[in-house]
Amino acid sequence: MTRQRNVFVLGLDDHNREVLESTRDANRYRFHGVLTYEEIYAAEISFAEILTKAQMIIDAFDGPVDAIIGFWDFPVSSIVPLLRERYGLPTTDLADVVKCEHKYWSRLIQQQVIEEIPKFGLVDPYRDVLPPAGMSFPMWIKPVKSFASMLAIRADNQTEFEEALRTIRGGIGRLGDPFDALLDYVEVPPEIANVGGHMCIAEEALTGQQVTVEGFRHEGEIFTYGIIDSIHYEGASSFLRYQYPSGLPNHVQERLIDISHRVVGALGLEGMTFNIEYFWDPTTDAVMLLEINPRHSQSHADLFAHVDGMTNHDILLRLAHNEKPELPTGGGRSNVAATWFLRRFTDGIVQRHPSPAEIAEIEAANPDVSIEITAHAGDRLSQLHGQDNYSYRLATVFVGAADVGELAEKYRRAAGALQFEILDVSYAAPLAVPPAITAPPAVPPVTPAVAAAPPSAVPAPMTARPRRLGGPAKFGPDPAALREPH
Repeated sequence: MTRQRNVFVLGLDDHNREVLESTRDANRYRFHGVLTYEEIYAAEISFAEILTKAQMIIDAFDGPVDAIIGFWDFPVSSIVPLLRERYGLPTTDLADVVKCEHKYWSRLIQQQVIEEIPKFGLVDPYRDVLPPAGMSFPMWIKPVKSFASMLAIRADNQTEFEEALRTIRGGIGRLGDPFDALLDYVEVPPEIANVGGHMCIAEEALTGQQVTVEGFRHEGEIFTYGIIDSIHYEGASSFLRYQYPSGLPNHVQERLIDISHRVVGALGLEGMTFNIEYFWDPTTDAVMLLEINPRHSQSHADLFAHVDGMTNHDILLRLAHNEKPELPTGGGRSNVAATWFLRRFTDGIVQRHPSPAEIAEIEAANPDVSIEITAHAGDRLSQLHGQDNYSYRLATVFVGAADVGELAEKYRRAAGALQFEILDVSYAAPLAVPPAITAPPAVPPVTPAVAAAPPSAVPAPMTARPRRLGGPAKFGPDPAALREPH
């Protein structure tokens, strides 16, 4: 009998354990959690402490160490290569990962191979009072290392720029300190030597529809296997849903793939998954690269499972064993899938969250729907880690469907059944959250172009052609006339 391979997973949570154990070759592996998500992403993050504790856990294991993986952002994404090197496992160069993690360093490399990037410049939040020379408002100011839009703040004028720097100064150390510790492990070029974790980057604001390209590199060859639309709440920078396959026009998708290949070719990332975020402006047809992440997105795993019958975790597992991954081929039960984010846009204290029994009942009544609760009774929303600066995520709802109309209707039913009670910190009164989602409106007919709804409501469904990428891109009829304005 073939021995199961021991796979150690940093920050393994219940949902991702379920995803891993549902992968095509799950019977080949035995998964071992290394620290919980909460232990890694605590109020204070110590890079050295997390690395040491992870090593102690793996060292204490009585058996072979066959693979080490992780699918979270920094510090997990940077600790994995260090652990792999320690245990003699195949790994990419840590410097390649840091080139992606460090937003300013990444931009310097990107501008050498592509033109599709915004104007950008360094900002010292402790000394600078003006934006970098030559840049115009509106712009985004963010630490050179952040994730989940933490401390990424939009400034439309000088006053907002100064306010953003004050806010950033108050919280930049949480990731800035451990990122400085990481930089001690790599040799950086002179232009990065003085750009540590307490520095910021300013970038001129991008417009249009946000989209993500996922792929990997194996033995020098670069593959892209999926394009996902990232759709915001109208009038806000917070995500409403990730939707797969993308509904972008074919020529745009081809450009995204070409740009992705050039950028990854310059960065390295051998044996790694990656995801690259872009904006496409439908009015000008311009494409701009927002950022590249040296990992796949675990929040997309269910999307691929619904549509392709395999997850992006499958690809990660193959790469971790130095094997060439299979590409998605569209063998799933759904034609379209989405990861929806139920949010509240004002602060509050959670008085009640849906019970496990209630969630099980909702999932049983709605096939191909699964739910994760983020905000629990007793939580102060503004104190939850991993939230963006403009909203508070209450729950994540994963949905697979035959078409986008069914996709939106399933979400409305599920979200409407999730009973949260939240004490508003301003008015000290319990509220159903948000009212328009707990009592969802009727779904309007699908039309070729549907305006998005306000933040408190679910937008009308988007008409999109199911599409998959396996090896060379394969395209059907151009869906340009069917895309959702964004």
